[in-house]
Amino acid sequence: METVKKTLAMMALVAGLANTAYAEVGLVGEVGTTGVGGHVVIPLRKNMNARLGMGYLTYSYSGSTRDMNYDLSMKARTYDALLDWYPREHSSFHVTGGLAYNGNKIDAQARPNSGGNYTVNGNSYSAAAAGKITGQVDFGKVAPYLGVGWSKASEKGWSFSTDVGMLFQGSPHTSLSSSGCTAGAAACNQLATDVAKENARLSDEVSRFKVYPVLRVGVSYKF
Repeated sequence: METVKKTLAMMALVAGLANTAYAEVGLVGEVGTTGVGGHVVIPLRKNMNARLGMGYLTYSYSGSTRDMNYDLSMKARTYDALLDWYPREHSSFHVTGGLAYNGNKIDAQARPNSGGNYTVNGNSYSAAAAGKITGQVDFGKVAPYLGVGWSKASEKGWSFSTDVGMLFQGSPHTSLSSSGCTAGAAACNQLATDVAKENARLSDEVSRFKVYPVLRVGVSYKF
């Protein structure tokens, strides 16, 4: 919550710095890999805009490591403060940089095989006796953003916009554990050891998410 407060404070500061000579504020509604969201566009100079916005996405899918299959649920929450720089006058192309509060996370639940068993670190366990194997993948909360896009810098009225870029969310942190084991002390202790090793494999599997691709299309209105 503290990071969100700082992000909102930064948004208010940028809004206060907007040059009144170019204060035709715009609103953008967007869809893309950051979900459904929008931005407030604040002109700072003829060739520079500030954008303050957020995105929301929930997505469920399946994944696997060497031994185990997972049901995964991704929840993307982003709050960003961006600057668009237009290198050429009267061009819609711009270069974008900024920071985002990154609330992205992935919830993981192991899925038994067709025989009702988990295979963890090469050892087989009855899912009924082993209980649940669940975990979460978290990312760095402050993520730099770099990209390019196309939108009109200062013209009033309706227009379309596009963003293509990368959110650098850092190395993910995984936390996989078992709960509800009824297989006996020795078997449950072995399961906990195997789950810890499986957690390392899951960490390797999700390491490709260090960079989150951003593709957004939107409709904007500038007052």
